[in-house]
Amino acid sequence: MTGRGGAAGSLPLRIGNASGFYGDRFDAMRDMLTGGPLDVLTGDYLAELTMLILGRDRLKDPARGYAKTYLRQLEECLGLALERGVKLVANAGGLNPGGLADAVRELADRLGLGVRVAHVEGDDLGGRFPDALTANAYLGGSGIAACLRAGADVVVTGRVTDAALVGGPAAAHFGWGDGDHDRLAGAVVAGHILECGTQATGGNYAFFARHERRELRRPGFPLAEIHADGSSVITKHDGTGGFVDVGTVTAQLLYETSGARYAGPDVTARLDTVTLTQEGPDRVRVSGVRGEAPPPTLKVGLNRLGGFRNEVVFVLTGLDVEAKAELVRDQVEDALGRSKSRPQEVRWELVRADRADAASEEGASALLRLVVRDPQQEPVGRALSGAAIELALGSYPGFHVTAPPGKGAPYGVFEAAYVDRGTVEHIAVLPGGERLTVQEPRDTRVLEPLEALEAPGEALPAPLPPGPTRRAPLGLVAGARSGDKGGDANVGVWVCTDDAWRWLAHELTVERFRELIPEAAELTVVRHVLPNLRALNFVVVGILGAGVASQARFDPQAKGLGEWLRARHLDMPAALLEAAEAVAPTGAEVTDPTTEVHP
Repeated sequence: MTGRGGAAGSLPLRIGNASGFYGDRFDAMRDMLTGGPLDVLTGDYLAELTMLILGRDRLKDPARGYAKTYLRQLEECLGLALERGVKLVANAGGLNPGGLADAVRELADRLGLGVRVAHVEGDDLGGRFPDALTANAYLGGSGIAACLRAGADVVVTGRVTDAALVGGPAAAHFGWGDGDHDRLAGAVVAGHILECGTQATGGNYAFFARHERRELRRPGFPLAEIHADGSSVITKHDGTGGFVDVGTVTAQLLYETSGARYAGPDVTARLDTVTLTQEGPDRVRVSGVRGEAPPPTLKVGLNRLGGFRNEVVFVLTGLDVEAKAELVRDQVEDALGRSKSRPQEVRWELVRADRADAASEEGASALLRLVVRDPQQEPVGRALSGAAIELALGSYPGFHVTAPPGKGAPYGVFEAAYVDRGTVEHIAVLPGGERLTVQEPRDTRVLEPLEALEAPGEALPAPLPPGPTRRAPLGLVAGARSGDKGGDANVGVWVCTDDAWRWLAHELTVERFRELIPEAAELTVVRHVLPNLRALNFVVVGILGAGVASQARFDPQAKGLGEWLRARHLDMPAALLEAAEAVAPTGAEVTDPTTEVHP
């Protein structure tokens, strides 16, 4: 595999992404192929929840288990990619990469295209975990690289790491070996930045209000120009929406990570060594990344069916909201107590979204959410419906619900396991059908937290000198992005200036985080320091229960956890708030005029 118009390494390898999840923008593949030059176009279709969905699909039909959307996209774009010499690499194979590869060949034959298709398998470990609906090891990019070196035009995989979709093509193009840790780590970092699509180009961005709205209506998908030394430039096609700056790249770097050591099957990338530089409009250079040998184990994602769940949301309007909530809770609990099939778990949550003297009924209403779970469907279906809906004429004034409860739906439970990598057979099925066993890295290194090896506080800057403060939301100065890691959540927090970093690094401790996020008060919270990014990353252990599919929480993937943190008020240096005001666009609200300034 070589770059455009020359030998490997003579030009940067341009790798774009056209999907951040199963259900992403359908026409992104065409947009990326027609928007500018590319060498490789990737698509990330898999997540913990997606594997559960595909597992349920496979129960209905063993021939399924892959992302069908990818085939529909290829029907429009396969000829275009072939014409432009763009290699297509995607993990859309899910639980059945061989089946998807066959379907791509059938499509190519029907379209009259001579396409060389390969796939990667070996991740399915269902035989070792017979009680799991899905059990898949996270493979690296070596199998993808082998397929591309063998001349594949299309490579589909099962459960590889998201970053492997970029690392594999880069290793194939530049001829890197498994000992090229720094180069591989650079590509892994680039892959992590690209993997969630438009989150790197202004999507879901904390400081979106400081940019023109028209920029954000339809952000373009990102691409990376990867160089032979592993450094890269993150950018997007000219003329597309969104923007790429140090902030958008920092936000995505922090997304769904934990410590400074970002472990993968090919290499452990040191996130604390990443340097980001704004090279020009919509161009951010990523350099300085150091890598270490990967761990001797592979992560395995396990999805199980946990049981059935259902919910009812009662609307409480106007006066006496607390009393109304107490009445209907008592009535439902009494009815469930008299039922022969009370749900195993019953959870109530009152959301006070109502306002006094509201000008609309919606504004005068609070929501009381009832969630029930049980190993069997009956207790969360008919038993709940009877307990809730039979109260319609005999409960609080204004009784109504947002929707009647259904029969109850199955929910999943996610768990991570680890296996010796030498026991997993990583197979590249080449375009001619040859099955190649991918060799494991010669060197491995047991993963250790960086903090355990270095002096505590070594990376912290000197604190800001004392000065006037103002009580205001943290988000006026700090950005955040949060997400799920199984049953844990991570919240990455970053700032844009050295002075803000001097304040944040000392102010936002684990103790202060727990004060601002009371839900985490009794949970284990681990703080990781990333000084090159002026960032802190918090991992909140167990806040999501058994993972997103279990829907244990109002926000089951912790997508809004970072924004909640940014909305919390604390005493902040007035100088930092004034600096934030200076960079805000006209009309943007960056201060709370009701707060006091403290000397």
